[in-house]
Amino acid sequence: MPQNTLARLFLTVAALGFASTALAHPHVWVTAKAEIVYAPDGKVTAVRHAWTFDPAYSSYVTQGLDKNGDGKLTPDELQDLAKENAESLVEFDYFTALKANGAKPTFEAPRDYGMSFDNGQATLAFVLPLKAPARADKVLSLEVYDPSFFVSFSMAEGADAIKLANAPKGCAATVTRPKSIEVAQGQKLSEAFFEALNAASNVGADYANRVLVACP
Repeated sequence: MPQNTLARLFLTVAALGFASTALAHPHVWVTAKAEIVYAPDGKVTAVRHAWTFDPAYSSYVTQGLDKNGDGKLTPDELQDLAKENAESLVEFDYFTALKANGAKPTFEAPRDYGMSFDNGQATLAFVLPLKAPARADKVLSLEVYDPSFFVSFSMAEGADAIKLANAPKGCAATVTRPKSIEVAQGQKLSEAFFEALNAASNVGADYANRVLVACP
């Protein structure tokens, strides 16, 4: 099995086989879906993530994983990769920024992780539990992004982008989608623009989709 996990590939463009370019320039594109999980008392207990990767990255990261050579990738064949990926996400704070009533909860290690491969794209799904249930009776916000902008995350279109599991009655979620980076900057950006960026620039946060959940 290839030893290049998702997280390791996030760290190096060379591992992807691309020409030498800036780490800040997006080279992996992810379409994200999320589900906020509530306990019976109305507190938030976890976030369920499902990240679908672009076809080029999906093809690369799954090379050599078709163990029986039948031309299909099953969840069982992808389980070891899912495990490595999920366990490595701690290095990146799980690419997840959650605030509940203005406070930032702490996450436990991912669980219930797995991968699937459909229509030429790989999807990593996992549950990100909170260490302690968090009150979110006023407002909750969720952003999924890579600060370095090496990975470009965007929420899926339509109702599947965000779901609420067992949320208190009346809670509703909305997704705010920023302008693309090129539109926001008012120009077609050159590689030099991205070369000037680094993780400290936090440009990924500037262009992150934002989920807001408000409860009555």
